Amino acid sequence: MEIERKYAIKNIPDNLELYKKKKIEQGYLCNNPILRIRKSNEEYILTYKSKQGLNSIKEGSAIINHEVELPLTKEAYEKLKNKTDANMIYKTRYLIPLSEDLTAELDIFEGLLSGLIFAEVEFPDEETSNKFIPPKWFDKELTSDRRFSNHYLSKLSSYKELGI
Repeated sequence: MEIERKYAIKNIPDNLELYKKKKIEQGYLCNNPILRIRKSNEEYILTYKSKQGLNSIKEGSAIINHEVELPLTKEAYEKLKNKTDANMIYKTRYLIPLSEDLTAELDIFEGLLSGLIFAEVEFPDEETSNKFIPPKWFDKELTSDRRFSNHYLSKLSSYKELGI
């Protein structure tokens, strides 16, 4: 199970080079259910997510998905990459510890979405999500705004289409 919340960013933390990072490219084969392929550094992954309807997400609450990840070979990834809908997403994800149990995943987008930056936090349970107090460098919560789902973003030609 994946329980996550998304946030705009006021300020990017200093010294990003000190944090672990992942170079990510991903694309979508299907949206309902979500079938996603991802290259994360040199790891290739097929992800299946069954989602709760985004229309039912209340402001201040998490997105909850049932998620299964399966390893892919590089060859399988490359074949599936040619079958994705819309555009591939390219981003660098910085893993910034917030506490012993929580990590902010700061995504800095590249390519067509260059200029877009936001953070996600995954939680072990809904209670932890509900009690979460964002750090000062976070801004407005974006969790309930469907425009910030990666599948939606894959359909854009530029992040400026978001109107933000």
